[in-house]
Amino acid sequence: MNFNSPTKTILVTGGAGFIGSHLCAALLERGSKVVCLDNLYTGKKSNIERFLKSPLFTFLEADITDSVNIEGDIDSIYNLACPASPKAYQRNPVKTVVTNVEGMINILNLAKEKNARVLQASTSEVYGDPLEHPQKENYWGNVNPLSPRACYDEGKRCAETICMDYNREYSTDVKIVSIFNTYGPNMSLDDGRVVSNFIIQALAGENITMYGDGSQTRSFQYIDDLIKGLIAMMDVESFIGPVNIGNPDEFTIKKLAEKVKKLTKSKSNIVYKALPINDPKQRQPDITLAKRELKWSPQINLDEGLKKTIAYFASVI
Repeated sequence: MNFNSPTKTILVTGGAGFIGSHLCAALLERGSKVVCLDNLYTGKKSNIERFLKSPLFTFLEADITDSVNIEGDIDSIYNLACPASPKAYQRNPVKTVVTNVEGMINILNLAKEKNARVLQASTSEVYGDPLEHPQKENYWGNVNPLSPRACYDEGKRCAETICMDYNREYSTDVKIVSIFNTYGPNMSLDDGRVVSNFIIQALAGENITMYGDGSQTRSFQYIDDLIKGLIAMMDVESFIGPVNIGNPDEFTIKKLAEKVKKLTKSKSNIVYKALPINDPKQRQPDITLAKRELKWSPQINLDEGLKKTIAYFASVI
């Protein structure tokens, strides 16, 4: 069965956020009915404003940590409801844990009630500061459960556990995706992520803030590639995951800053500050499984994606 066929109704929690708003757009373009649920903690109504007049789109301002009641049929659920940037999830760490645990349980109970498929948007943060490089899905990770980041890292790990327990105990149809660093239009100006920080600082001619010496690495994925991966995962049968969705091209943070300076023609200086506690020193996905099971791989390179993202930020700041 194609769970994203035009006859299906799809719930997107966190649908007014950066990733969620792009996912809603893609699903609507496919002709699906979309119910977007968001408490607007980090999501923005402006991200989905263009959809509000569509008869295929419904917006519900609600929180998945409360009782989730959706009228009518729901065929599939993308659970993206959780702040994803360190600045946002550390602002209210207890709420972050509750969203990942109680919220996950509420979404899975809704899936049981509606006989719906659930895709859990997990994260590369489940690998922590990895001792394996690149990271494969069978790597259990190196996470400090007592660090300021643990509310998100351990919260997402627990959400995966809950998904698998519902699958084993209740035969709930679940899918788990580990999302690696993603960037693009609709990122919040104040989310504190490295791509948005560098672009905003460069466009403003301010110092570009580098945490650590810039030798730590990340693999940056453009939003359009991620959305195609999420939809491919929801559509495929008999594959639970987890599966890495990310771009395996690895760059140092210093190289990213240099690219942003060049593409913005900025004269900003790079200044160095202390690396945050337990900030991963390497991050790169092994996407062999995604290529095999989903027939998916990223198509947009960093320069191309940065140009599109810089144009977006130049239009909103």
